[in-house]
Amino acid sequence: MDAIRAAFNRLRRIGRKALIPFVMGGDPNLATTSQVLLALEEAGADLLEVGIPFSDPLADGPVIQAASARALARGATPARVLEAIHAVRRRLRVPVVCLSYWNPVLQFGHHGVAATPRGFVRAAAACGVSGIIVPDVPVEEGEPLRAVAAHEGLAAIFLAAPTSPPARLRAVARASEGFIYYVSVTGTTGPRRQLPPALVHGVRQLKVLTTKPVCVGFGISTPAQAAAVARVADGVIVGSALIRAMGGARSRAAAGRAGRFLRRLRRAV
Repeated sequence: MDAIRAAFNRLRRIGRKALIPFVMGGDPNLATTSQVLLALEEAGADLLEVGIPFSDPLADGPVIQAASARALARGATPARVLEAIHAVRRRLRVPVVCLSYWNPVLQFGHHGVAATPRGFVRAAAACGVSGIIVPDVPVEEGEPLRAVAAHEGLAAIFLAAPTSPPARLRAVARASEGFIYYVSVTGTTGPRRQLPPALVHGVRQLKVLTTKPVCVGFGISTPAQAAAVARVADGVIVGSALIRAMGGARSRAAAGRAGRFLRRLRRAV
C-alpha cells in the first residue's frame, strides 16, 4: 500500500500520469511472465498489474480470456504466479498489483476449513505484492477483503463504472486504497476503436469526491486513447492490447514485443 502511495506522490511531483500495463500471470509461461515484467518496467511502467488465471473471467473479453486459458493449460496456479512475482520482485523498482477473481482468492490454501481471503492476501504480501483488485467483489461486499488487505499492508482497489450512481462512487472512493479503478466502458475488457464520450464526465465526477488517484482501464489500446485518458485521469491501465501485441510469444520475444508496445504509450502519457 505504501509503495503505491509513494509511486503516485512521485508522479504528482514530476507532473506525470501513471502507466499501468496488465499481463496475465503464466501466459504463455511463468518464466516469460518474469521477463515481461522486467521489460515493462524498463519501458516506462509506473506500476505493474498481474492477473491470476481463472477459468471463468466474467469481466474479461476474448483476449484476456484466451490468455487465462493458455496460462491454465500450461500449469499456472495462483501460488505459482505469486512465486513468479517473488522471483523477480527484488529486481523491480515499481509496485506490483494482482488482479484475481474471488473464487481463487477464497480457495487459496483451503483445506477443509472456512474459506477466507486471508491465505491469498498473506501469500501475496510475502511475495512483494502491494495491492489487490477483485473485479467480482462489489464495494458493498468488500469489507472482509479490505480488512484483511489492510492488516497485511496491501491496498484493496475497488472498481467504479459509468453506471455507478453518486452514492456508490462515494462508497468506492472511501473503500479503495492505493488508487480507484474506473472502468471506461460498460461491458468486458478488450480494445475499442473509440472510447465513450461520457468517460471524461465520469472521471471528473469521481475526482470531485476524492483526492485518491483515479486510474482508467478497459478498452484503451492506442497512444491517442492513452493520451486522451491521461488528460483527465491519474493513470492509464492497458491490458488486452498489450497481450495481443505480445502474440503468445515466449521469453525474449514476448518481452521485446511488450517493451516496444509500452514505449509507444509511454511517449503519449
